[in-house]
Amino acid sequence: MDFKLPERIQDSHKGTYGKVLNVAGSKYMPGAAYLSSVSALKIGCGYCFLASEESVLHTVAAQTQNVVFVPLKDIKKQLKTADVLSVGCGLSTSDKAKNIFKTAINSAGNIPVVIDADGLNILIRANVNLPEKLILTPHPKEAARLLNTSVENILNDKVKSAKEISEKYNCTTVLKGHRTVVCSKDFEIYINETGCSALAKAGSGDVLTGMIAGLLAQKMPLYDAAKTGVYLHGLCGEFAAKELTEYGVMASDLISSIPFVIRNIL
Repeated sequence: MDFKLPERIQDSHKGTYGKVLNVAGSKYMPGAAYLSSVSALKIGCGYCFLASEESVLHTVAAQTQNVVFVPLKDIKKQLKTADVLSVGCGLSTSDKAKNIFKTAINSAGNIPVVIDADGLNILIRANVNLPEKLILTPHPKEAARLLNTSVENILNDKVKSAKEISEKYNCTTVLKGHRTVVCSKDFEIYINETGCSALAKAGSGDVLTGMIAGLLAQKMPLYDAAKTGVYLHGLCGEFAAKELTEYGVMASDLISSIPFVIRNIL
């Protein structure tokens, strides 16, 4: 794939590389908040702010000192200075989560938004004003829900399915799976060829969401950020599997692989 990573400028500071607000995690899924936050930082964004419930923030704080924590009540305030919003990883589909999702989406303004996981499940029935700059990252089952069809129909023609999601939601679509399909709002198609079965592990999609959000924070266009994130994510799976085997790779190993993959392709 022919692509160019965001430029790193020597005379720069953390604000140069953007701020991600990640609305993620819930009582039983704090790991998704950690994975999607740290991966955004690991791919180069300047800040990642995590908005979640207090128990999640305490859990993530025990794992990393690199994320800035935001109370749920301050989502609107934080979005005034954020460059990217990612929402949905491990959020759950509770009534509380639905209200959090609506608050975040309706307050996003003109910044790019990435919706994944439970955010996609909430989106199906949510009454929200979708942003102009939007990326949806469904796996086939989530895609089937978005289009009100069967998983079999999604898998029978993933390119067609990705185009239908992009048309319905006016978005860039990342239809995940073997040979992930990325479809722009204008129906330009990229079929990814990196990756292996090591990526078939819980949390892998959370890492991808963070990587795409981190690239968006560095001012990459939506379609380019989606393609590049998917491509690098696949390479991370391949890299980690060389040492750990395709059986033993965990989502956190993908995060650890990001800088090595970048170094190998620069």
